[in-house]
Amino acid sequence: MFENIRKNKIESGIIISIFIVVITLIVYYICHALELGTLSIVIALIFSIASAWGSYYYSDKIVLSLNKARPATKEEDLKLVNILDSLMVTSGLPVKPKLYVVDDAQANAFATGRNPENAVICVTTGLLEKLEYYELEGVIAHELSHIKNYDIRLSCVVSVMVGFIVMLADMFSRVLFWGGMKDGDNDNKGNGILMIIGLVFLILSPIFGSLMQLALSRKREFLADTTAVEFTRNPDGLISALEKLENDPNQLETANSATANMFIVNPFKKNTEEGKKKTSSIWSTHPSTADRIEALRNLK
Repeated sequence: MFENIRKNKIESGIIISIFIVVITLIVYYICHALELGTLSIVIALIFSIASAWGSYYYSDKIVLSLNKARPATKEEDLKLVNILDSLMVTSGLPVKPKLYVVDDAQANAFATGRNPENAVICVTTGLLEKLEYYELEGVIAHELSHIKNYDIRLSCVVSVMVGFIVMLADMFSRVLFWGGMKDGDNDNKGNGILMIIGLVFLILSPIFGSLMQLALSRKREFLADTTAVEFTRNPDGLISALEKLENDPNQLETANSATANMFIVNPFKKNTEEGKKKTSSIWSTHPSTADRIEALRNLK
């Protein structure tokens, strides 16, 4: 586990650095297209560093706001509070995560935050209503595993930064098609090369960011499932929970593609047969539920 935590921290630093470079290049091309001259690189660097800083420190607030989450209370969510309190002993986490609730019929949950000291676990009201005690315990243990393994920092920052890249790519496309780059007699060749490079970034950056986001999510779900069983010593609880979550027909009203990878199961229910298959496509936000259940049964 400690080796995985170390790798996650290193990967987080590498990926954030890559995103800073990508965002810098996109903003630079936008500024250059607007003919801002030597100020382009300065503006690009300031914007990329500021966006990385904001993604790191405010990504949890952004994600909670996108999902319209509210703080959980002991009066309304006593079972949830008691389960978290009991799991804190076995998880070994230094600080208890904050609890949030999304008012939605679909049974689902996610964890977010920049580190275990500033972590949040968010569940839907559908999860609280549909799961039995040990099933809910398995889900909360799974989210605690993401926190302890430092998955939350990487997934949350990547989700926010992918959103930035998509937004910037869209902005750059508008600048190009609005004729922001005016050709001069001596600059035709340079502008042509700049446009080609910009178009490559325009097309590939959002795709690259999304694929990275999805791959990281799939890779970490198996580890979180395994760690959750170490916390609860009860694989049956998580297995039963996954089966219920996969078969839940409700749509998550606040679901969006930017944060879908953070949930314990895919919040989009477009294909009810997807979770029953033992293969996942490159565009899948999660490994198949059938594979996850089989892996958990092999632990018994």
